[in-house]
Amino acid sequence: MVLSEANWDHHVPLPKLGAAHSRILVGLLALVCFINSYDGEFVFDDSEAIVNNKDLHPSSPLNNIWTNDFWGSNLSSNSSHKSYRPLTVLTFRMNYLLAGGLHPVGFHVLNIALHCVISALMIDVFAILIGGLTYDSKGRRLNQVPRSSLLAALLFAVHPVHTESVAGIVGRADLLCALFFQFSFLAYCRAFRGDLSYSRRSVFFPLLSCQGVNAAFDILLICNMNALVRSRLVTRLTLLLFGGGVLLYARWRIMGTGPPAFTEVDNPASFAENVFLRIVNYNYYYSLNAWLLLCPWWLCFDWSMGCVPLIKSVSDWRIISLLLLWSCLIGLISQALCTQDGIKRRTLSFGLVLLVVPFLPASNLFFRVGFVIAERVLYLSTAGYCLILSYAVGYSCCLWRKHKVVAMMGLLCVNIGRSAQRSQQWRSEQSLFTSALSVCPLNAKVHYNVGKNLADRGNQMAAVQYYREAVRLHPRYVHAMNNLGNILKEKNELVEAEELLTAAVHIQPDFAAAWMNLGIVQNSLKKFAEAEQSYWNAIKYRRKYPDCYYNLGRLYADLNRHVDALNAWRNATMLKPDHSLAWNNMVILLDNTGNLAQAEMIGREALVILPNDHTIMFSLANVLGKLQKYKESEGFFLHSLKINPSAASCHGNLAVLYHRWGKLDLAKKHYELSLKLDANAPGTRENYSMLRRKLDQLQKTKG
Repeated sequence: MVLSEANWDHHVPLPKLGAAHSRILVGLLALVCFINSYDGEFVFDDSEAIVNNKDLHPSSPLNNIWTNDFWGSNLSSNSSHKSYRPLTVLTFRMNYLLAGGLHPVGFHVLNIALHCVISALMIDVFAILIGGLTYDSKGRRLNQVPRSSLLAALLFAVHPVHTESVAGIVGRADLLCALFFQFSFLAYCRAFRGDLSYSRRSVFFPLLSCQGVNAAFDILLICNMNALVRSRLVTRLTLLLFGGGVLLYARWRIMGTGPPAFTEVDNPASFAENVFLRIVNYNYYYSLNAWLLLCPWWLCFDWSMGCVPLIKSVSDWRIISLLLLWSCLIGLISQALCTQDGIKRRTLSFGLVLLVVPFLPASNLFFRVGFVIAERVLYLSTAGYCLILSYAVGYSCCLWRKHKVVAMMGLLCVNIGRSAQRSQQWRSEQSLFTSALSVCPLNAKVHYNVGKNLADRGNQMAAVQYYREAVRLHPRYVHAMNNLGNILKEKNELVEAEELLTAAVHIQPDFAAAWMNLGIVQNSLKKFAEAEQSYWNAIKYRRKYPDCYYNLGRLYADLNRHVDALNAWRNATMLKPDHSLAWNNMVILLDNTGNLAQAEMIGREALVILPNDHTIMFSLANVLGKLQKYKESEGFFLHSLKINPSAASCHGNLAVLYHRWGKLDLAKKHYELSLKLDANAPGTRENYSMLRRKLDQLQKTKG
């Protein structure tokens, strides 16, 4: 299968490097673009897919990976998004084990390494797609287009749209998808070596590499080159179809037939009642994806919630972008079909196939997807774009010979700079979310995430304005209402907090967290009956809700319903054994009501589970002191102070213990330490005065 060298390859302004040097160069440039994200944090979706995903923990059964989705939820659950990526989760689990915990550096380093490897392997893929399969006398595959394949691989390696897939750890799913595509494609090519005889490996490799791109490669390239191979086309396509069918059936059996449940804010175009407008908006989304490939300057971590307003009439000027998109696609297709140049036809055809086929699952054509635009899904489609772009650059260099080196280097440098800048923004949630404000100022989720990040860092006052803007942009944004209500609750602006939380639960009646927070606000407003009902509503929609049982217990304690309070706190500790506040409140309530023996039992039970909890030690020490178990009480007080030496109340209560015990010098010492830490500690100054009078009397008696 000998092909002539592409007539534009030698015009590409790149040196003709050997295979090893080409791969090293591409890998190094890929590394330069994204290396500054290696020590970044877990950001955005990383929280759910990694930090909160129990499937990563060694204590979680390994089999769960094969029955749960990407986020750790069971695939049969109604809340599952049906994103089934067990191999990706398995690599996350390996990162967790190797690092001994959730340390983001290892996760980021592996992502960067995968992108470098994929970029280097793209040279081989592009060389075959442009120059065909050519072998020397020893059966080694030759690269007939060394400059063009190197250029396409360089463009792929430095493209800024890859940042989400590389710098965002959850983008590993797309990296692994691209890597397996390359292995699959190269494995398929191994079926056609040397004299192209149809040996047993010609059955094995097509069966191993079941994908649409391979079928297109077979039809467009292999079958045009050799009659023997052409005669076996039906067999190979059958094997491809069979292998793909087996994978789809296995996935269907695991995931079930129910589609994932998405809401209108996730993908508003898919909920448009008018079919024509739905199609128009889908095509507008396609044009925006194409623009991200052409000009990857406006990049955003999330494109939902008003970021891309719907086209609602044919008078909308944005329809022009649809016409431009299809004009370009039709032009490329006609060039690919009508040209007499075989290399040009293959390059454009494979470029279009590689551009479109990987994007089809995200196109809304077969099923509704849960996003408007997602930069990560363009990772493999970028290869098709780079293939077409490399042809355009090579062809332009044939016509425009002056300054072609400067122009091409400028293109690469701009992409490298933008990739480095964008990967820097992905290092932290603060910079990532803030960067989106200028790109999607109408996106309520962007304002929500900026506000949440500010609140998590303790700047609640600044967070309020972003939460308010999120609610203004999307008046039914219940999560923004809930978080804003929480901040207003802390600021004691209870009336507005109640209004927001009430609106949130009316919009989404099963929003358990909002019900609980509404109960807390109503309790503060002395609306005890409403608060109790709100807590029970929260538990109704989330049966395993320890924090809600804890707050319900506090309500019952305020109402002097002591048995109900103890039962609620016991439920909290059963659901969450390390719920320190619930344990401590049980001990304190039993102590205050005179049930000292039961308080001692609960306190000891709590310390078995939480042996280093100084608050429980403190409460138990108080109980033991009242039971005149002075030595044990002293031990718990001292242990508590060892953990938290600046606790004024602990010093004060230990002083009271010594006072009762008759160890007056030690009592004096700890009273003074308590007053030094907190001069206004309740009761301590009076007790200290009593001790001083007693010491003075003893001194006079001795005198």
